[in-house]
Amino acid sequence: MDIADLMDGVEYAAAQPAGPPQPSYAAGHSSTQQVPVAGAAPVYRKMERCPEQYGRKAARNRERCSHLASDYFRENVKRVRQRNQRYAELDDALRPALEPQADHLWAQSGTQEGRYLRFLRTRDGPNNYKTLRIIGRGGYGEVRLVQRHYPPPPPGAQPQVFALKTLLKREMVNKNQLAYVRAERDILAEADSPWLVRLYTTFQDSKLLYLLLEYVPGGDLMGLLIQYEFFTEDVTRFYIAEMVLAIDAVHRLGFIHRDIKPDNVLIDAEGHIKLTDFGLSTGFHTTHDKSYYAHLMAQDQHLLKKRERDSVNLDTISLTASNRSQINGWRRSRRALAYSAVGTPDYVAPELLEGRGYSFECDWWSMGAILFECLVGWAPFCSESQMDTYRKVVNWEKYLSFPRDLELSRAAEDLILRLMCRAEDRLGRGGSSEVQSHPFFAGVAFSQLRQYRAPMTPTLKSPSDTSYFPDDIDQTERMVPGTEVGEDLPDLSLPFIGYTFRRYETTWG
Repeated sequence: MDIADLMDGVEYAAAQPAGPPQPSYAAGHSSTQQVPVAGAAPVYRKMERCPEQYGRKAARNRERCSHLASDYFRENVKRVRQRNQRYAELDDALRPALEPQADHLWAQSGTQEGRYLRFLRTRDGPNNYKTLRIIGRGGYGEVRLVQRHYPPPPPGAQPQVFALKTLLKREMVNKNQLAYVRAERDILAEADSPWLVRLYTTFQDSKLLYLLLEYVPGGDLMGLLIQYEFFTEDVTRFYIAEMVLAIDAVHRLGFIHRDIKPDNVLIDAEGHIKLTDFGLSTGFHTTHDKSYYAHLMAQDQHLLKKRERDSVNLDTISLTASNRSQINGWRRSRRALAYSAVGTPDYVAPELLEGRGYSFECDWWSMGAILFECLVGWAPFCSESQMDTYRKVVNWEKYLSFPRDLELSRAAEDLILRLMCRAEDRLGRGGSSEVQSHPFFAGVAFSQLRQYRAPMTPTLKSPSDTSYFPDDIDQTERMVPGTEVGEDLPDLSLPFIGYTFRRYETTWG
């Protein structure tokens, strides 16, 4: 808020020289021959603002300063509250402790707080990280495996590795992705769950947004499906049970993922899952919004018959349990599509595609589609073209069926049908406890899932092993960092004020 805001509409006295109050002048006298009238009241003038007299640059700078000030005070108040909460929690934990131990822990806490304050004052940037390999690339950005080299690690410690996600600001603005980018940042900043990928810090320059994320080295669930084609019910039960807790963690934060699919289910070093890509930004592809699919359906009907030379023609594939291996061609094509700016609707709930109202239950539909694919060997509505898939999803009552030559347990079929149904009847509408209590999960101790041994554990040679990620990604340098915000492209700075985040536990050295 500037001085003009404080003075807007406030009457003020005309400026007078220092000393006793100056009398006003009698009417009728010119400005050069005015005669003061003894005892007359001072003249007051009303301030009138004329913003139209200022240029666009001044208006833009005023708006930017207002947002910067608001963000500065909001973040500082938030940090003070969080620091007071940490002190209160430590004090409660130390009440029964011995005095020497308490002194040591208080000193340790003070050291950590000091490191965090220094971390907040330190400018972070891409030059602090060394790129080891590009592990994901799309139309709007890329994901790199990086190693932090500045500040250097303590003596004897190995440099930390992270996944550094970069997004092009200009593309986010042009493609109307601002709300989704912010949603992804907000949920990752608030999340503190072992089921969700961890965000350490975010930073930006004039051209790019950067998210420094936990590196999850085991690849994703789609990679496992490509390798094994399908899972047994016991293996499927393990992954779906963990997915229930991951989705519940998102919902408890007040967010809807809206893009649950095998590509977004990462496998960590112990074989457990972590959910990623929030804000509908899987592999930088276009959001699954209703305008996109409305555009697809508005195209000429002859496009429905168009077939690309390298696509998988499912009209010639017999979708039977004995023919699962042919579907891997579809999976690889769909994975490539997921990294494009087009996307795929295979796991999206029909209410999202139709543009109807939706809520948390749309994520449970997506989990049901993944459950189907894990047990059967292909997605329930897999088709050669997106338009065919879209048509099948919105007409799910006609196209959702199980292969005749595959026997599933009654509990598995029932869970799929209760997840992939009308939103008002869908299991999970009343919370994740509805899903956990289904007979398919009989005997599963959800509170101890992290202590279970995973059915498939990645074999890693080092913390920076990338063998579980695609090896056909172009490693050519494309993302060129920009200057500091404000030095270039000022029109791109305003939408991203407040985007920067630094987690308390993230300190260097």
